[in-house]
Amino acid sequence: MADETQRLPYVDEHATIVAADRERTWDSLLRVAAGFSAGPGAPRFARLVGCADLEPAGPRPLAVGSVVPGFHVAVAEPGAELALVGSHHFSNYALVFHLDSLDAGGTRLRAETRAEFPHLRGAVYRALVIGTRMHVLVTRRVLGAVKRSAERA
Repeated sequence: MADETQRLPYVDEHATIVAADRERTWDSLLRVAAGFSAGPGAPRFARLVGCADLEPAGPRPLAVGSVVPGFHVAVAEPGAELALVGSHHFSNYALVFHLDSLDAGGTRLRAETRAEFPHLRGAVYRALVIGTRMHVLVTRRVLGAVKRSAERA
């Protein structure tokens, strides 16, 4: 895990079991993460909250230095770890995906969230995003999308 993710406080972790090997799960994770920028909603939201990373940029498939609205890729260890890092007016955050091989041939895909929410505005934002469980729903949706993609491949 990159230094810029380790310094952030741990928020939570969610996981799913994917009936596919790590390579196929990794390829699906990259496609889903790159799709964060699909449609006008992500760049619009990124601008609204003042994200540092606004527009898709950099190499595709995603690699260190790639950008999707709200995130830049800090770590991309194929088949092992993808760390998406970002910041905006209310938070500094990281979404770190870990891929673990299972004995049965599948992959455990984990999404670890780390974030800090400075000042009063950050505390209010945390209450809106974490406190309402919106973050949990979005994270589980991403994990489900990767699972479906990898299992269809």
